[in-house]
Amino acid sequence: MKHSISTSQEEPSLFLPILRFSIPLMLTSILQLVYNAADSVIVGRYAGSNSLAAVGSTTSLIFLLVTLFTGVAVGANYLAANYYGAQDQEGLSQTVHCAAILSLLLGVLASAVGLCLSGPLLRLMHTDPAVLPLATLYLRIYFIGVPAMVVYNFGSAILRAVGDTTYPLLFMLVSGTANVALNLFLVVVFHLDVAGVAIATSVSQLLSAILVTVRLCTIESPCRLHLRQVRFHSGKAVRMMKIGLSAGLQGTVFSIANVMVQSQINTFGSAVMAGNSAASSLEGFIHVAQNAFYQAAITFTSQSLGARNFRQARQVFRVCITLTLGLGLVLCGLLMCFHTQLLGIYVKSTDAAYEAVMAAGMVRVMAISRFQWVGGLMETACGALRGMGKSLNPTITTLAGACLLRVVWIYTVFAYFGTVQSLYWSYPVSWVLTFAAHCLFLFWYRRQMFSEEIA
Repeated sequence: MKHSISTSQEEPSLFLPILRFSIPLMLTSILQLVYNAADSVIVGRYAGSNSLAAVGSTTSLIFLLVTLFTGVAVGANYLAANYYGAQDQEGLSQTVHCAAILSLLLGVLASAVGLCLSGPLLRLMHTDPAVLPLATLYLRIYFIGVPAMVVYNFGSAILRAVGDTTYPLLFMLVSGTANVALNLFLVVVFHLDVAGVAIATSVSQLLSAILVTVRLCTIESPCRLHLRQVRFHSGKAVRMMKIGLSAGLQGTVFSIANVMVQSQINTFGSAVMAGNSAASSLEGFIHVAQNAFYQAAITFTSQSLGARNFRQARQVFRVCITLTLGLGLVLCGLLMCFHTQLLGIYVKSTDAAYEAVMAAGMVRVMAISRFQWVGGLMETACGALRGMGKSLNPTITTLAGACLLRVVWIYTVFAYFGTVQSLYWSYPVSWVLTFAAHCLFLFWYRRQMFSEEIA
């Protein structure tokens, strides 16, 4: 809609349209991380390093359980963008109404799984007994709000498909501000510790879901949601699930590997857990900033192919990969320059474990954070494949390049050296190999597109 591409066979420059599309999306993701980081900062400063470690130890597990269910939103984004590019209003409308009921069902399922498995999975991850009760409480409250989060992700995916990234930014600004305010109120004033942080997160997720639903119900567009027309369209659901489940499985594969890595990190004690949590929170800002171009690659590639504009689809990848590289190098450079000051935000200098937490955080920054730009390239290449409607190859590539490699790494390299640094190095190595594999597949499919265009 606002930032959609041309559906003609002309090839205008896509740099500014992609940038205009991506900046609000980037700010939305960064704001979301700021508010999530506020959870860690507030709980770390006002409840102590054990509480920070408890919240940090749940990150990989949350990503594991949520990613599988929210990944289907990628399928909704692809399908809606494809119909929008093809100017198929009926197909777009059916996609929207099918996505609405599918998101609610998946959200409830994700919540139920999370509530039932929180404690057993944390114990399986060797979570420090000193923080296990706090981590379990945080997870169970968090998963109560997961259905609202899934609904918001689906709604945002539909809006992105038609070029609207501004309203999701405004919704995140409102809900995130409420999250921070509730954090301070429940943790600082009422001393609810990790429970207060989890309650604040769940309430803010509900608010964002309400806002995106209202927007879809009032927007003047073929993607408008009419609640009485919400129904299950089997054909649309199958196509969304085909792309989305593969994306969700890919994220889950990453998460399984990360959970295994986290379980090894947990064996080094609460100070390393807290330092790892602080550093990974900082890395998250780089990841989500670059991830805006992953989302742009999906949307613009799908719109281009829906309009049968193959040359423009190829240009989308060139622009997105260039923007990802440039932004990634700048952000990684800034983090390397200011990592001491940034890590210091997460823990008070008067905390007894301050020095140990800071040292542990710096180890992760030096081993992983400075190479985040490679991870961004990998994601953007994957987004281009998703935008082409390819679901199987990115999943298989990630299964081999991320999950399998990191598992093997744990039992070989890490088992030999036994240091946390040797564990961290599995990340940049897996990024490089997976990015290379994605590029090979992209080259193959681009040759196919070129042949089809000539024919």
